[in-house]
Amino acid sequence: MSAIASSSSSAPQPNPGGIITQPPPPSTLRESRIATHSHIKGLGLADDGTAMDFSQGFIGQNLAREALGLHLSLLKLGRHSGRPLLLVGPPGTGKTALALALSQELGSKVPFCAMVGSEVYSGEVKKTEVLGGCFRRAIGLRIKETKEVYEGEVTELTPSEAENPLSGYGKTISHVIVGLKTVKGTKQLRLDPSVYEAIQKERVVIGDVIYIEANTGAVKRVGRSDAYASEYDLEAEEYVPLPKGDVHKRKELVQDVTLNDLDMANAKPQGGQDIMSVMGQLVKGGRTEVTDKLRKEINKVVDKYIEQGVAELVPGVLFIDEVHMLDMECFTYLNRALESPLSPYVVLASNRGICTIRGTEYDGILGSSSEGIRSPHGIPIDLLDRCMIVKTSLYKKEEIKRILEMRCKIENIQITGEALDKLAEQGEKTSLRFVLQLLTPSNILNKTKTGATGGGVSMEDIEELNDLFLDAKRSTGILKDLESLENKY
Repeated sequence: MSAIASSSSSAPQPNPGGIITQPPPPSTLRESRIATHSHIKGLGLADDGTAMDFSQGFIGQNLAREALGLHLSLLKLGRHSGRPLLLVGPPGTGKTALALALSQELGSKVPFCAMVGSEVYSGEVKKTEVLGGCFRRAIGLRIKETKEVYEGEVTELTPSEAENPLSGYGKTISHVIVGLKTVKGTKQLRLDPSVYEAIQKERVVIGDVIYIEANTGAVKRVGRSDAYASEYDLEAEEYVPLPKGDVHKRKELVQDVTLNDLDMANAKPQGGQDIMSVMGQLVKGGRTEVTDKLRKEINKVVDKYIEQGVAELVPGVLFIDEVHMLDMECFTYLNRALESPLSPYVVLASNRGICTIRGTEYDGILGSSSEGIRSPHGIPIDLLDRCMIVKTSLYKKEEIKRILEMRCKIENIQITGEALDKLAEQGEKTSLRFVLQLLTPSNILNKTKTGATGGGVSMEDIEELNDLFLDAKRSTGILKDLESLENKY
């Protein structure tokens, strides 16, 4: 029987260089039922690359979607790393939705990191460090390892107790007997007590399918054996088939991790390299800067793994919204980072025209007033020259109407045709965002008046809401009228 090394749980194992290369545990994020862009499933392109009128949640912006489709082809060929894409257009024209659609098209295995330009301003770490962390978060590493494992359905789980040698009171676990069964046969293992701790943390019981790594003793619960599928009428459990082959086998494991995960796992080692230590490092309060020296060491290990064929680099997408909020220092760092061999695909978005670049307002003689350097979209010319620029345009009335119809269907809102035309006309004059925000309040108002069996949102409901809420243009007009009255008197 092969001896199994002891380990308290699924431990990230360092290579000889001391760099942790196993990813942290995946986070379980609960997704909202309805969000701003929850209906976006892709770019909605036909096979020939032309934009369809309504597909995958997208309506309108045909030229922008076709441009991103061509950009997507370059990304899939791996020929566009380091060349940023800039989305420009008025507010509420779908720039963020286009970036999210691009990430949907690339798939869940490709890292996607979204940030807003103002996120870089922190009192804990430098601006360039925040940008550097986002760059590393958008670069994935797919590690393929062939490991010697014991896999099967648990048929026996018997801990053996012995007297505690350190004190005369109580007992301790000396070893544990685990029986594993596959389609081909069964095997009984005598395991170290620390492996039993890992089994307890995974909450393994008889009937579960698990695998144990022979070299590290790491335990992973795969699921419940499908032989117990009819045990309960209702159970929140994932059932898996009985493993094939022998209990003792060699298995190829694929792990997806980002370079930022490796940075964080190695930045603050606290005396242990088990999974709990890594989790403690990731969830501990405060932010720690990762030194360039550590990143270079990690890059060396990553390059070595890629050369050996053990790992594969997966460039992801870094989306920086409101890019005009970055200052000159950040833009200078972006220029350097885009030229790095380890660079993700960068998508920028801005809704500004000609404006001042942040950080250049006070260039000049001390005490003198300066407007700073003015540039298109608030981006320096040298970075702008690197970008492929895609323009988004304002939505037309028919497009707004179709978007409203889709959102009403998603949110289960009944609305009359007259009210829908009124909202579409209002959206063309004000903004798409404003009329979308009126949908749910109008539905609540209608149900309050007519009850659950009402005929849907009517014109009267829309007019009443217009009395209650102001759009940006009407609010601006009121303020200008007040200002003119003050100047008059």
